[in-house]
Amino acid sequence: MRIVIAEDNAILAEGLAQLLIERGHEVPAVAGDAPGLADAVDAHRPDAAVVDIRMPPTFTDEGLVEAIALRRRFPDVGVLVFSQWVETRYATELLAGRAAGVGYLLKDRVADVAEFVAALERVAAGGTALDPEVVTQLMGSSRRTDALDRLTPREREVLALMAQGLSNSALATSLGVTERAVEKHVGNIFTKLDLPPSEGHHRRVLAVLRHLG
Repeated sequence: MRIVIAEDNAILAEGLAQLLIERGHEVPAVAGDAPGLADAVDAHRPDAAVVDIRMPPTFTDEGLVEAIALRRRFPDVGVLVFSQWVETRYATELLAGRAAGVGYLLKDRVADVAEFVAALERVAAGGTALDPEVVTQLMGSSRRTDALDRLTPREREVLALMAQGLSNSALATSLGVTERAVEKHVGNIFTKLDLPPSEGHHRRVLAVLRHLG
């Protein structure tokens, strides 16, 4: 797997690159700002990019804005936002529409290197990896949405786990219920959020993101 890293903290960037290389992945470029990220992806066409949000020159949202631009220019490149912050304004835009191949993890909540690498591999393969805290804040920013209000507490719990990329089998194990019970909850979520079967969309992700805009 080829990975480009966008991180202005040199020590963190170098450590992350070394961590990935030691696990058999290739890191052809490390960028310290948003323009450098754009150039690196254009030059190397990686499988995925790990992107910080607050980068030079203003240290506000340059990384996330560039991540959105990359999704439009290079839809086959997975984007994993890796930050201390949850920026709901642009995160919603990043995750809306074609949500496959997108992740958003919080630096201070990643305690297991293997889980981080697995999440990055999942994003590179077209899956999703969303920290539960990110999902919670995105949902909290859209309390206007009547559709989400129709979900039961258990269905909301299932929805948050779905957003992390868990399969029905993994959901059943996590919740301590049968896989059949999980299938029922998932079906109810799709029905309440008006998400009929579709070959062109990932319903499991759209269930989380459909009404966040």
